[in-house]
Formats: sequence, structure tokens, C-alpha cells
Amino acid sequence: MEIITKKYPYNNYKDNERTVCSLKEIEKRKIAEHNDLITSVAKMDKVPLKIFELAVSCIDTEKPLEDNTVYLSKTELFAFFKVDDSNKHSRFKEAITTLHQQSVFEVREMNDHRNKFEYQVISPLEKTTWNDYSDIISITFTKSIMPYLIELKEKFTQYALSDIMELNSKYSIILYKWLSMNYNQYEHYSVKGGRRAEQVETYRNPSIKMSELRTLTDTVNEYKRSDHFEIWILKKPLEEINAHTHFNVTYEKIKKGRSIDSIVFHIEKKRMADDNSYKLDDRAYQDDKKQKSRNEADLLKQAMESKYTRLLSENFLIGMNDIMDTATMVGLQKNVYPLYDELKELRGLNGVKDHLSYVSSKQEAYSKRNVAKYLKKAIEQYLPTVKRQELDHE
Repeated sequence: MEIITKKYPYNNYKDNERTVCSLKEIEKRKIAEHNDLITSVAKMDKVPLKIFELAVSCIDTEKPLEDNTVYLSKTELFAFFKVDDSNKHSRFKEAITTLHQQSVFEVREMNDHRNKFEYQVISPLEKTTWNDYSDIISITFTKSIMPYLIELKEKFTQYALSDIMELNSKYSIILYKWLSMNYNQYEHYSVKGGRRAEQVETYRNPSIKMSELRTLTDTVNEYKRSDHFEIWILKKPLEEINAHTHFNVTYEKIKKGRSIDSIVFHIEKKRMADDNSYKLDDRAYQDDKKQKSRNEADLLKQAMESKYTRLLSENFLIGMNDIMDTATMVGLQKNVYPLYDELKELRGLNGVKDHLSYVSSKQEAYSKRNVAKYLKKAIEQYLPTVKRQELDHE
């Protein structure tokens, strides 16, 4: 990650220059954190949390961080928080003091051998220094927090600093980070594979128990009334997230009896010209993008050569326009044809032909709007019946 930097003399000695993190071209800046930190309980208010996120964005994940310290400009820090009044210095000191004295992360990690959680309470910052004659602030992270911020090879999430900048409650920030963690996994497995289609979709439509959501947002003992909880932890944060980030998010409440048991979120990425601008310097993202293009080309070639494409055409379930549409053919090869393979294993190729003939006879005009989705639904509904019949004959 390339950090936008400029040199400042430190303590007025030019031989002690420090690289200071700048907020210019903020849309290119990103934050990377381990998923265990994303799912931890952040016991801090909005301003200390945003200062921490800003400091983390100054870490170049591809270079060692000297003395676990980053350097920021006071002027640009105030600009980040849009503070321009006469009390800005005292308010900054108060926020830093709160961050050091009261703010911690309660991190929960799964012990795979014991299949139980292990817990840590981590203070994120060791020290923060500044003075009256320089524009520099130095922020030193604790050794305990560093494994969650650097050398992240797997199980980490990255997101845009510009998204965090406009969020005005700690619940918005916490919820946004959790949603980003899930959506990043959706994007990853959509490209890399390794998960069933149903599993991949759960990352775009993640579910969380109400008890877990209360723990995550540190509201176990707050907003006891469900309507108050929904307003302050769901509705208002999602209004901010939808207005100021790359996401559009809706949710639905899942009830057990009369109580709300869990929340299911539905995440959509906004289609914007600069949607991925903050990823332009991300080698992994660029590699994934190239791999996705190669995967699509392979899937298209397989679809065009597949016997199922010919059978669909013979049964008038796809036409020339569908065959010429890359997205449709890739969707068929990726999501539908593997299910036809399952049916073929059970009933032979004639079983697939009989199924397609039946689907064709029942086809309605609306189904042609998304032929891959329609055919996928048809075979998903039919396969369980075939499998039950096979079991009955055993």
C-alpha cells in the first residue's frame, strides 16, 4: 500500500526527519485489520475509535513499522474530524486521554484444538506525543495490538478510510466494519472459489444473533427496549452507512416466538465510477481481478462446449441472445450445469433430458428475464425429490 507522505523535521532537528501521514487523496487510503479485531468489542466512544482507525490507515502493510509508531499532522487530523473551533486542541487532548485511559478491545479467538474461545483485553496505544511548536503527532501502538494490524496473510479485512470518515456514531463504525468483513469474504470466494454457492451468498446476506450483536456493539446493558435498540443500533447506523459508504444495506428481523432472535443483513455494493479506487494499489486485488477474468473466460469456453447448452437450446430454454451473453453462459456453467451433473449421476443423461423437457413445458414468460436463475431454481427444487426416490429404492 502506498502511503501519501511528506517529510517534517522532528523536534526541529532536520537530521531526525519523520515521514508523516497525510490525508491527501484520502479515497486511496485503506485500513486493514485482522477479523478477530473486527469482531472484538471496542470499548471506546466515536472519536477515540476514529483516531485509532485513522492511525491504522497510516500503516504500510507491506513495510515494517519502525518502533510501532506512525506520524500524523495535527492540521490534517483536525481536518479529518472537521474541527476548526478554538477548543480543538483541548478536545483533541481529551480524546487522546480517553483513548489511552479508558479504551480497550476485548478480543475473542477460537482455540481450534479445544473448540472453545480464548479472550484478551488489549490496550491499542502505548503512547501519543506532541508539542506546542510542531505540527507532528506520533502515535505508538502497543506490542499486543500489532499482530492484528501487520503481516496479515489471511482472515483480515480491508476497507476505505473515506468510508469511516463520514460516520458519526461508534455503532455505525462497528457495524460497517462487520459488514465489510462479510462482504470482503463474499468477493474473495466469488473469485477464488472454495465455497458452495449457498455459502458464498451468506457472506453477502450475513446473519447475527441479537445476543451477539449486543456483545459486538457493547450494548448488553443498554437500549433494553427492542424499539430503542433498533433505532440506535440498526436504523440510524444503516442510514449513515448507506449515505456515506460504498454499501447499500437493508435488514430483516428473524423471530422465534414473539422475540427477535437474529438479524439478517442484505449488502449491495454501490456501482460508482471510483468504487474500487482505494484498491488500485492493492496487488492482491489486482491479481484477483485478473484471475476472475481468466475464470470467466474458462467458464464461458466450457459452457459453449457443454452438451447441456445444446439440450437447453433444443428445448427452447435459451436462445441465441442468451448464448451470446457472457454473464448468462458463465452463470449457467458455474451454478446450473454442476446440478445437471448430479442429476445425470442419478438418472443418466435421459433423466436430464426429461427434466428439461418438463421445465420447457411449464416455462412462463417472466422466467426468461433471468434464465440462469430460473433454471437453477428449477433443478434445485427437483433434485431433492430425485434423491429421496433413490433412497426409497435402496
